[in-house]
Order: sequence, then structure tokens, then C-alpha cells
Amino acid sequence: MANVTTWEFIVGLLYVLGGLGIFLFGMRVMSEGIQKVAGDGMRRIMASMTQNRFFGLMTGLLVTCLVQSSSATTVMVVSFVNAQLLTLMESIGVIMGANLGTTLTGWIIATIGKFSLSKIALPIIGIGLPLVFATKPKLKHTGEFLVGFGLLFFGLSELKSAVPDVKSLLKSSDPADQLLVQDIQGVIEYLNSFGFGSVLIFLVIGVFLTILVQSSSAAMGITIIVAINGWINFEIAAAIVLGENIGTTVTAWLASIGANINAKRAARAHFIFNIAGVCWMLLLFYPFIGMLDNIMPGAIYLEDVTQQEAVAYLQDSGELNGEPTEDQIAKAKKSIVDRNIPLHLSLFHTLFNLTNICLLIGFTPHLGRLVEKIVQPKVKGGTPKPGSLASLHYEGSGVLPKTGELNLALVEAEINRLAAINRYMFEGFVEVFESPNEDKGKLIRELSELEDKCDELAFDITQTLIHCTTESLAGERALRVASLLRVTAELEDIGDCCNRLVQLAHRKYRKNRVLPEETLREIKVFSEQIIDFMELYQTHLGADSKAPDLAKAESIEDRIDASRKSLRKNAVKRMKETENLKAEMIYVDILNEMERIGNDALNVVHALNHRV
Repeated sequence: MANVTTWEFIVGLLYVLGGLGIFLFGMRVMSEGIQKVAGDGMRRIMASMTQNRFFGLMTGLLVTCLVQSSSATTVMVVSFVNAQLLTLMESIGVIMGANLGTTLTGWIIATIGKFSLSKIALPIIGIGLPLVFATKPKLKHTGEFLVGFGLLFFGLSELKSAVPDVKSLLKSSDPADQLLVQDIQGVIEYLNSFGFGSVLIFLVIGVFLTILVQSSSAAMGITIIVAINGWINFEIAAAIVLGENIGTTVTAWLASIGANINAKRAARAHFIFNIAGVCWMLLLFYPFIGMLDNIMPGAIYLEDVTQQEAVAYLQDSGELNGEPTEDQIAKAKKSIVDRNIPLHLSLFHTLFNLTNICLLIGFTPHLGRLVEKIVQPKVKGGTPKPGSLASLHYEGSGVLPKTGELNLALVEAEINRLAAINRYMFEGFVEVFESPNEDKGKLIRELSELEDKCDELAFDITQTLIHCTTESLAGERALRVASLLRVTAELEDIGDCCNRLVQLAHRKYRKNRVLPEETLREIKVFSEQIIDFMELYQTHLGADSKAPDLAKAESIEDRIDASRKSLRKNAVKRMKETENLKAEMIYVDILNEMERIGNDALNVVHALNHRV
């Protein structure tokens, strides 16, 4: 009998995990679908967060409602801070909004849960599935959203079915079922016997539950279902919800490992903000729960449902024919409680986060200064280097959120940085070349180190773009990723050319190779053409920028080719003089490298215009 019970327990556990898996998969499909539908609109929402803490609050709220995960939003915020797209103070407002946005899931479950989840889920999937095969991107992505939405509720329905109802098990004729209920209820009653200490125990359980499923929304769904099925009472469920608010900060904390100092501070600010909220809520826990009954009437315990309410419920639902039986009354009471518990839990979650924001939003600068004191820079040989995408890109770990549409903003910031480093290196070459009588050893070493930085940046950008391509982006975004991959390769090649130019200039003045004054002037004019080309593509690398003028780019490249041919021809003539041979050979190599930069720059412009 023990073996049969163990086997049944394993099968039951697998059903629970299967329902949870469908729920999480549905949430991911829905999130990715709505990101694609929102597209550039969501990117503009993210851009608005830089204005002030209140705009940041609304940004965090809207983005979290869209991606249905406060963990994903806060990891994005850490990523944006790490890429220097957000300041620490701006990020705190977004994090506050993310905490409020994550309460939407509970309201969706509570509202839709009034109906049969399985009856709603399958028709929604049925509507969305044909749209998935549509050729128009908007229809296709809307279909993906609907399929994800349906799967989410189908998973909830399966999860609800897989978690056994306490009353049905107690009525079971199988002694093993009754014994199982008594054992579990005994454990819960024991944990609940510590008074206020039991609130702390279940708070810790909520923390670990959220860490385990890596989603506060999923943890909220599990909590609601377990409460509906009678395993825990409302106070325990509320304590678990408080724990989920702490557990959701762990993902962002993990994402900040290896990131720059401000990204670490943003993750700590999220943790402190949520911990502070939980602390004051624990002090007012029972009065706060009592207040909920005044705001939203409705029994959340079976013993509080009156006979009249049960009869009224049966009449409204059309299930009453004559005098109600005891079973009908019991079923009606449970249905009333099942309807009220999700609504009360959602209200508790929302009011807690809203009150916490109202209390602490005025202290945002103080919170920023606090985390600056807590997370001090490790000064070892100078200030820390700015973070890069590498510190937020964990291969296969799932820490970087599946938000390809928004990750592109991070990539674009890094590509801008790569282009800026290339330009600085080229201008450094010009300075070294024009100063043969000055010691430029320090500058040359700096430029050589920057070439390594270019290679590292290009690798990180490419890896992140490949990561984005694994997430089925919207049509225009997918084209943008392909364009940026090519731009990155060309910019890396420009960095290599700049490094070779610096080495050639270094060799010229180290070997004391003298060139005529006219040649030096020619190089200066030639280098100005290259800088004009760099300026042209640099100002068009952003997502909202128009594609650079192709005709203008080809005109600059033609001038560069013509200049290189003319100057090379003059250099070959001067090579007839033996004493200038080596100097002229260096000069020709410099011309070739500069022409190659011109070719690469034209390729960047072609890529931004989606030209092969």
C-alpha cells in the first residue's frame, strides 16, 4: 500500500509540475508576443524613463504589465544601468513601477477565475492559432499573444485540478487520502501555531517559492490556487505574497554579479526597497488585513459564508431547483470563497505595493545615497571600467530576460561605444603621425589597449545579437539584428586598421623616417575625409535615426579612392630616391589602411541601409 501511495504521490507531483510548466510557457509566449506587437512603441516607453522618477514609475508599471514579469523588468533595468543608458536614480523609479506592475497577474487570475478557466483557455487558443500562420506580422504576433494567454490559463486550470481539494480528500473513502490530508494539515497547523512567528515562517517559504520558479507572477498563481483548494488560510497566503516580493529581487541581484558598480547599486536598491516595504507591513499586518474587509467585502473563510449568501449564489447561478441540499450549500459556500480569495489577495498585493511606493518615492535620493555607501567602488589601480554586455550575458543561464525587443537598445549603446572608440583611435593615430618630435609612448600604449577593448566589445555585441536572434523577433527587428551584426564586424575591422595605423606612425617616428611637408599635408586632408565618413555613420547608428545618405557615403568613398590612387602614384615616383624608400613604403602602407577604413565605413552605411 505504501508503494502505491508513493507512486500516486509522484504522479500527482508530476501533474502539478506539468500544470506549472504550461503556465510558465504560456506566460513566456504571451510576453514575447505582446513585445512584438508593441515593437517600437515599447522602446519609446523605455526611453521616457529618463525624465524623472514619476515617469520612471509609469515606465516600470507599463513595461511590467507588458512582459508580465517584474524580474524581467528589473533585470532589464540593471542591464540598462550597466550599459549607462540609465542613471542609478532613474532606475529606482522604474523598479518601483515594476513592483506595482507585477500585481496585474493576480487581478487577471482573480477576474478571469470567476469563469471556468479551461472553458476560456481553449477557445482563446483556438482563436489565436490560425492567426499564428498569418503572413502579416501584426496578425501573427497577435496570434502568438492569444495562444500564450490561453496556455497561461490552461496551465492554471491544470494546476488547479492537479492540486487536490482538502474537502474532497476528507470525503474520500480511501483512508490513505484522509491520512495524507491530516498529515499535511497537521504540518500547516503546527507552522501556524507560532502566532506572529508563523507569518515569518510562511514569508520565508514565499521567498524560496519565488526563487524556485523564478517568477513572482507564477508564485502568486500557485499561492492563489493552494489557498482556493483549502490548504492554507488567507493570512498564510498574504504572508507568502510578502515573501514573493523579496524573492523577486534575487534575479536582479544575480544579474548584477560581474556588472559595473551602478548596476550593483540598482539591484541593491530594489532589494532594500522591497525589504523596507515588508518590514512596515509586518508591523501593521493584522490591521492591514482587517482594512481589506472594509474595502472589499466578501467572506474568505467557509464559516463566514451565511446560508442566505449560499442560497443567493445558487439562485444567481441557476443551480437551485426547489429546496437546496446540504451538498449544494457546501458547494456554493466553497465557490463564494474561491471567488473572494483571489480578489482579496490581489487587493492585498496591490495596496501593499502602492502604499510602499507612496511612502518611499519621496526618499528616492536618500535610497540612492544609501546604496552608494553600501556598494563602494573597489579602487585598485584606478576607477572601475564601465560595464559591458558581457557582464549581463550568461550563456544558457536564463538570467538575461527574454526581451529581445528591448535588449536591442543595450546592443545599440555598445555599438555606439565601439564606433566612438574607433574614432578616438583614428584621431590618436593622426596625433602620433603629426608629432614625430614628441614622446607619444603613453598615447600609443593607450591606443593599443583600446584595440583589445574593441575586440572584446565586438565579441560581446555579436554574442548578444545572436542571443536576440534565438528569440523570434518581429520582422523589422530581425532585419535590424542582421544589419547590426554586419555593422559590428565592419567596426571591428576599422578598429584593427586604426591599430595598424598607430603602429605604422610609431615606426615612422621611432625609425626617424622623414616625409616631405607636402606629404604630411596630404595625409592631414586624407584623414579629415576619413573622420567625415566616421561622423556620417556615427550619427545614424541609433534605432530612431534615419539611414545615412547612401549617395553622400559613396561620394566620400570615391574621393578617398581617388586620393589614395593619386597619393600612391606620387609616392612611387619619390621611391626612385633611395634615401626616401623606407619612409615612402610606410607612407604607402598608411594610405592602404586608410582606404580600407573608407571601404569598411561604406559597408557600415550599406548595412544601415540594408544593402548587401
